[in-house]
Amino acid sequence: MDERRTTKVSKYLSKHLRHQPERIGITLDENGWVEIDTLLRAAAAHGFPVTRAELDHVVAANDKQRFAVDGPRIRASQGHTVEVDLGLPEAEPPAYLYHGTVARSLEAIRAEGLRPMARHDVHLSPDRETATRVGARRGRPVVIGVDAGAMHRAGHVFRVSANGVWLTASVPPEFLRFPE
Repeated sequence: MDERRTTKVSKYLSKHLRHQPERIGITLDENGWVEIDTLLRAAAAHGFPVTRAELDHVVAANDKQRFAVDGPRIRASQGHTVEVDLGLPEAEPPAYLYHGTVARSLEAIRAEGLRPMARHDVHLSPDRETATRVGARRGRPVVIGVDAGAMHRAGHVFRVSANGVWLTASVPPEFLRFPE
């Protein structure tokens, strides 16, 4: 499978497993799962046929491990804008986590902290390199440190997705460490 097709299938899956399942006539269960056969039939019926081999390749090859397969089912690992409960247990975060963004967002972040926006949670990276890649999707990246240890001690809840992305409801400004 060539790289362009892999990207196209990955974006298609993300769109329908995270944001718009109804657009192709699928329904995610309360935990975000859908039967793979149902997804493949719906994609074909809506003009975007995907083979099981292509789906398996995208799941295995995705550098961010955006998708999880459990037997005959698939779901997005995180990033949903539709209502799902991923069933992730609370976890104690490392002392520091990181958030990649761009300079134009810094003023609002300084004032309001990190908010989930259209998603269910704020997404945090375990290292600067990952946060840099995340921020670079929208322009020149800026990496903000998050004092996750202090947040956790203050009662904030963290969860970690299957692909290592840390999730929390919000990050108040006092727990943010901005670059100089």
